[in-house]
Amino acid sequence: MFQRFNFSESVLKSVVGGKSSLDMPKLNIKNTADATAFLQGYGFDIEQEGDLKKLWYFHRRALVFLEEKLGFSTTEIPEILRDPKQLGDIRQLLLFASSSQASEHNLQKWSCALLRVIHIFVHTENDLFSSFSEEIQKQILSPFQNCILHDGTSGKIWLKKASSLDGVFDKDSLALLGFEIKPFKTSTSTVIKLLAKPDALAMSVYDKLGVRFVTHSMVDAFRVVRFLVNENLISYPHIMPDQSSNNLYPINLFCEVAKQLKDAKFTGTDEEVESYFKAKLEEQKHSVEYLRKENFFSGPDYKFIKFISRKLIRLTLPDKKGQFSFFFPYEIQIMDQESHQKVLSGPAEHQAYKERQRLAARRRVLPELDERK
Repeated sequence: MFQRFNFSESVLKSVVGGKSSLDMPKLNIKNTADATAFLQGYGFDIEQEGDLKKLWYFHRRALVFLEEKLGFSTTEIPEILRDPKQLGDIRQLLLFASSSQASEHNLQKWSCALLRVIHIFVHTENDLFSSFSEEIQKQILSPFQNCILHDGTSGKIWLKKASSLDGVFDKDSLALLGFEIKPFKTSTSTVIKLLAKPDALAMSVYDKLGVRFVTHSMVDAFRVVRFLVNENLISYPHIMPDQSSNNLYPINLFCEVAKQLKDAKFTGTDEEVESYFKAKLEEQKHSVEYLRKENFFSGPDYKFIKFISRKLIRLTLPDKKGQFSFFFPYEIQIMDQESHQKVLSGPAEHQAYKERQRLAARRRVLPELDERK
């Protein structure tokens, strides 16, 4: 009679309450039939041998990850969850994760921990990048690489129009201190990041692939942005605005100062231009606002321009039966010499960043860690 009022609060929060399923304290699966139906809705049919093998594969990956990457000891994880022969049926993980019996509390929390990691692995290894990484990298990175000239004679690096001949520069050519291709994130580093992110409500990692420009000055960093837009290396309608960060120099003040210098027909040296911008920032340092996407793991001294763009990737279907296309995100970072030197001189801080991320992932996988402090 009162079934109409019987709701699962944790499920409702996950579906329409803005909470991640990773943060559900337990599941609510009553029997193997429920478990079978749940897995089928999730995307796996255990009657299919291939699907069952994949589930056991992700089970192994999760165990290795918990021990080797998050530092849990083998003795902490109940043996029945580690040994497929003892567990017997992969659906048993779902049943243990749903248990309310006090005697099975340890099995319940560790089953949830395993399932959280399995869930992330399933998503990271079933995306477009895992299937088409080579072609995605080629289509995204080649246009940038075509605009980079490494001058063997002078040792300088130049950002120039792709259409210009090597060694031929125009007013838009720009000397760089460095150009780096960001290695795409490995599966395990992506899993740690997704587990650690407090806002990881969806399986979204936008920086699997990216490039970094290192400039001589702050002003040159903004010249790089202008070059990328003017040369259509990026299409600004494809920028993801909520993913942009800029704590190098406030945009409004930058545009204001640039207009002042333009109107005054200022012809000073690059050093004088940089000094003028810095002086204006010092004058207004208490009133300006930066755009910084919050990152709980990076230090405040890490100054850069960062944004996520998307590229329309086109792939030819097998046997040349047509094409299909999709947008793929990638990151662009731009920093000046001063900021880059801090990055190079701060490997310890980078390691501290990674460790904070790892500890956050541990706490999310096993929330009871907070209780054990």
